Amino acid sequence: MQGRRYLLVAALVIGALAAVELATQGGSGDRAGRAAPALPAEVLTPPRTTIASLRGKPAVINFWASWCGPCDKEAPELARLSRELRGRAKLIGVDWNDALSGARAFIRKNRWSFPNLRDPDGTVGNRYGLSGLPNSFVLNGDGRIVQVLRGPQTVASFERALRAAG
Repeated sequence: MQGRRYLLVAALVIGALAAVELATQGGSGDRAGRAAPALPAEVLTPPRTTIASLRGKPAVINFWASWCGPCDKEAPELARLSRELRGRAKLIGVDWNDALSGARAFIRKNRWSFPNLRDPDGTVGNRYGLSGLPNSFVLNGDGRIVQVLRGPQTVASFERALRAAG
C-alpha cells in the first residue's frame, strides 16, 4: 500500500515537472506550425492589419497591456525593433484586455509607430492561447506560428526568432 502511494506521488511530481518545463521553455508548445488566428479588427495605430496582409515575410505579433509591468519593461525594445526591421519583417502590437485610454497613453509614452490593434475583451488573445503578458507569436511568411516568446524580450531575442522563422 505504501509503495503504491510513493509511485503515485512520484508520477504526480514527474507530471508537474513536465508541465512546468513546457510552460517555461519559451518554445512553441502545441502552437507550432498552426495557422495564426485572425487578428482583432479595432485599430489603435494604423494601418489595419490582418494575417493575410502579413504573408510573405516573417512577423511578430506582440500581445501587451498598459497595466502589465513586464510589458512596460519590454516596450523600449519593441520601439527599437520596429526601427531596425526596415521591411525585413513585420511587427504588430495587440493590446489585450485593457482600457482604451490606458492603451492610447501607453502607445504615446513609448512612441510606438508600428501597427497596434485592440483586443478589449481578450477573445483574440484566448484564441492564441496566451499564457501571460507579454507574449509574442513569431510567424513565418506563410502566416504559421513557428515560435512563442513568453515574457519580456530583447531586440536580440526577437531578431533570433525572426531569423529562424525565415
